[in-house]
Amino acid sequence: MTLPPGDEPQAVQSDANLVGEIRIEYTGGDEPLAASDPAPATVESPPAETSALTPGSEEAPLFANVFQPEPPPPVRIPHLGHVALLLVYFLFGVVVAGVFLGLALHFHLFRVSSTDAALNDIHYTLGSELLLYLVTFAFSYFTFPLMWHMDFFAGVQWNGATALRLRWRLIGTGGLCFFIAILNILFVPGPANAPIERIFKQPGAAWLLFFFGITFAPFFEELFFRGFLLPALSTAYDWLAEKFYHKPRRPLGPNGHPQWSFSAMAIASVVTSVPFGLMHAHQTGDSADVVILLSCVSLVLCAVRLITRSLASSVLVHAFYNFLLFSMMLLGTEGFRHLDKM
Repeated sequence: MTLPPGDEPQAVQSDANLVGEIRIEYTGGDEPLAASDPAPATVESPPAETSALTPGSEEAPLFANVFQPEPPPPVRIPHLGHVALLLVYFLFGVVVAGVFLGLALHFHLFRVSSTDAALNDIHYTLGSELLLYLVTFAFSYFTFPLMWHMDFFAGVQWNGATALRLRWRLIGTGGLCFFIAILNILFVPGPANAPIERIFKQPGAAWLLFFFGITFAPFFEELFFRGFLLPALSTAYDWLAEKFYHKPRRPLGPNGHPQWSFSAMAIASVVTSVPFGLMHAHQTGDSADVVILLSCVSLVLCAVRLITRSLASSVLVHAFYNFLLFSMMLLGTEGFRHLDKM
């Protein structure tokens, strides 16, 4: 077939740097090529030289470890530094409670005008304790998430859904602690006329202590002892084992919390339970038997917290244990009307 003048095939060279080939393209009119005409030829350049390295086998840069250091291991929370900061908040709460106590005495609130009288008045003692707890909790709630990069209750492993799912087992555990307390009362009676008994005999004190003992007291005590101190001591034990005995670092759990060795949890539970028992010593007349009993109850609470990985679970056990103790007193004194029977 003869092509019209001016419609001859022209060589169009594409950018060799980009494609690496030369094409012969038809740039003439709209008339199609006949079937007998040869197809446009494509001349390809030789293939580029391939790298001798297979994927994934590239050599690392000479100074990779210098310019790209390994990231530090994740922080295990809460640790002893967080416990120390919590104590600072606690001391600040003591100052705030002291200021309000002074103001209350100045205005003779509840007809109390002296410090000695305030220390024996249930409104002042419980009010000061509650204010101390609230100030400490407020500072903790708003500052610790900034350090942990997670919600406060997630940081202390609250896990309320776990406590709700295991509620009947936890209530049974609280009943077991109550049974141990009853055995202690029967076989090892406490001292007569203990300070806690004198407080109960104040007008209206029994009901206030009942409410406080099953709500605020178990929550804040568990938050400090099982939410902060217990995990911090467990982490510190494993950290020392890693440094001095060169044991491998335990990875964090799927929720970002540390996983401790059994020895770490056992030692931390004992160390946590001793101050828990001593904290209530003054209320019971410094009775060694009561301190031992409360330390044993604390060991149960530590076990619940560690096994369930739920602070809400130990709070529930603690609250139900207190509820049974107060209920026994309520029934034994006919609704707190005959406190002489205590």
